[in-house]
Amino acid sequence: MANELRGRRVAILAADGVEQVELEQPRQAVEQAGAEAELVSVHAGQIQAMNHDINPGDRFTVDREISDASADDYDALILPGGTINPDNLRRDARAVEFVRSFVNSGKPVGAICHGPWTLVEADVVRDRKLTSFHSIRTDIRNAGGEVVDEEVVVDHGLVTSRSPRDLPSFNSKIVETFARGA
Repeated sequence: MANELRGRRVAILAADGVEQVELEQPRQAVEQAGAEAELVSVHAGQIQAMNHDINPGDRFTVDREISDASADDYDALILPGGTINPDNLRRDARAVEFVRSFVNSGKPVGAICHGPWTLVEADVVRDRKLTSFHSIRTDIRNAGGEVVDEEVVVDHGLVTSRSPRDLPSFNSKIVETFARGA
């Protein structure tokens, strides 16, 4: 992972409650591959990350508020998990539309753990194969997605993984998929 993403802009859409490692490690992977990554959120200022959904982690500065962001501004999107984070995102119509715009434009999207919950809310999982944290798989099936229990799944530019233990494979696959582009 050297420069395969040079010149690419990656949005990381996250809110309070994001699983810290699922924000930090994918961000580091795309930046090490040469991308410029921006943290986009539903409010300005900082978001509170969590460790294992229970313990407060670090706070992260938001680079751009969702109201000032467009899928047209970026080449790819990362949706980290944490239980609270995607629940906060799916309650914000602007965040849901942002995600829908990425998928409908054919731009690559990576979602890990509970991150696919926002994809479900955006109604973009129908007839797609993906994986996720086990507790949201019924939601994915009910939204028309095909769920498999694999470390990482790629379906037409949509990269999904199950949990933080899959981060090495997820990070490698998002860099590879983001390098291919739309």
